[in-house]
Amino acid sequence: MARVVFKLPDVGEGTTEAEIVKWYVELGGTVQEGEPLVDIMTDKATVEVAAPVSGRIAARHGDVGTRAAVGSELVVFETASNESEPVVKSRAPSSAPEKPISAAPASVQQITGKILASPAVRDRAKKLNFDLSQVVGSGPDGRIQHADLDALLLSKQGPDSFPAAPAIAAAEEGVEDINIFGLRRRIAERMQDAKRRIPHFTYVEEVDVTDLEALRAELNAARAAKGHLTILAFLIRALVKAVTEHPGLNAHFNDTEGVIRRFSRVHAGIATQTERGLLVPVIHHAETMNLWELAAEILRLSQAARSGKAVRDDLIGSTITVTSLGALGGIAATPIINPPEVAIIGLNRIAERPVVIEGAIAIRKMMNLSSSFDHRIIDGFAAAAFVKTIKTYLEIPVKLIT
Repeated sequence: MARVVFKLPDVGEGTTEAEIVKWYVELGGTVQEGEPLVDIMTDKATVEVAAPVSGRIAARHGDVGTRAAVGSELVVFETASNESEPVVKSRAPSSAPEKPISAAPASVQQITGKILASPAVRDRAKKLNFDLSQVVGSGPDGRIQHADLDALLLSKQGPDSFPAAPAIAAAEEGVEDINIFGLRRRIAERMQDAKRRIPHFTYVEEVDVTDLEALRAELNAARAAKGHLTILAFLIRALVKAVTEHPGLNAHFNDTEGVIRRFSRVHAGIATQTERGLLVPVIHHAETMNLWELAAEILRLSQAARSGKAVRDDLIGSTITVTSLGALGGIAATPIINPPEVAIIGLNRIAERPVVIEGAIAIRKMMNLSSSFDHRIIDGFAAAAFVKTIKTYLEIPVKLIT
């Protein structure tokens, strides 16, 4: 028997840690090389990690909801190999070549004196009154982890020092405690971070979509074979045309470096509600697509997101996002920006309302656009001008066919 230590792989995009969202194996069970081992979630997507070898699960580190540093020990296998020395593997899902690790290099902390630790570890160390410069990190590059604090606490105070988990008093009837982890926790963190860091400026404009809805119905009836056109396809087409006149809205803002990055290509994120929570699949190069191509891509991406089949490339790279609550769209909303983007455009419900046109009252199909902007770099006038341009295209929809 040989023991093989498998470490959390680097899945790219500068990821330093990932959250365990699903285990496919149990302690003591067996797995074959290439079979699913664990699902991990990064800031970008959920990645299925396969077993690098066949064997018995001798140790499994981390429960569902646990965050682990890249390079930290994840699973220990017992294999039928006759190798006398343990082999340490950390294979990325992209099938990067395996390399046995025989000696650990000097850590970043040892070389530079910089302490590597997550905010949660730093906060816990502060509460325990531990000097992190005196803690030896067991993570990659000497990163200090919760396990290192546990070991130090145990050495200082003994095994009885760990506080017992808080006992739950008699269960209160009708109350259910639900642990937040996985995508739901990631959404909560991103929304909190976006609202904390970005001063949102929300602007609401009403749009007369009577002609648009008439044209949409006509096109769907006459060209049904080409696919069904939704109002979202018209909005994204209008968005593509509007950003050519207002390029500052199709941008990212790196507030750490103080840099605005403008994009000539439009990669439109579509906020999509799924059973697991909110996902934002991306229509890449929306500027190259006509209405029917946009409609087909919207359908493909929304179905993939809701069925859990969206791949990583479907969920990254957006430059500006649109959101819609569909028939539940209400009158107005205050959508939250998807950082590092600087704008999000929201559709509200279409409703018939009396409108005064040239002194006469007419019943028109009206819809509000509720949009939010990063007020640090987008002034109110620029935001209003951008929305007005979108409004103009939606109210003269024949301009969107070409």
